Amino acid sequence: MNWKNTPPRYGRLSIGLHWLMLILIAAVYACIELKGNFPKGSDTRELLKQWHFMLGLSVFALVWLRLLARALSPTPAIEPPLPTWQALPAKLMHLALYALMIGAPLAGWLILSGAGKPIPFFGLELPALIGPDKELAGQIKELHELAGTAGYWLIGLHAIAGLYHHYVARDNTLTRMLPGRN
Repeated sequence: MNWKNTPPRYGRLSIGLHWLMLILIAAVYACIELKGNFPKGSDTRELLKQWHFMLGLSVFALVWLRLLARALSPTPAIEPPLPTWQALPAKLMHLALYALMIGAPLAGWLILSGAGKPIPFFGLELPALIGPDKELAGQIKELHELAGTAGYWLIGLHAIAGLYHHYVARDNTLTRMLPGRN
């Protein structure tokens, strides 16, 4: 299999980034959900918050590589082609997922910046994007949490759509993105 997309299927780079980002996003959600099981100020809670930040910023970094790969390679064709009524919702879903992968981590970075907290990234401390402003940080946090909730729905709908295409429509939508297939 080629690293680059071909007309019938995604290449190794696109497939690898897709599934790696799924794992990272699942870990981001797991960290923030699990943190609530530990008392405020506890080492475990703080560690989960730090991992939430670092994994979220990893998604932010990788989404740009994914967009570059998408721009440099053709999107494999869906066979048989989608009905016209499905094409626009499919494009909007992908646009919403990319907005989530950019917007949610960026909002997290802005929250930490506005709160005057360090922005950890695997042993590095990233620069603040804005000066301390706790009120603004609180407003951005509300948007960040809303994006997180919307993300559950977007990711769920994306997965259901993939399964629908595989088992009901019986097209190649899902198999184009599965690793190890020819």
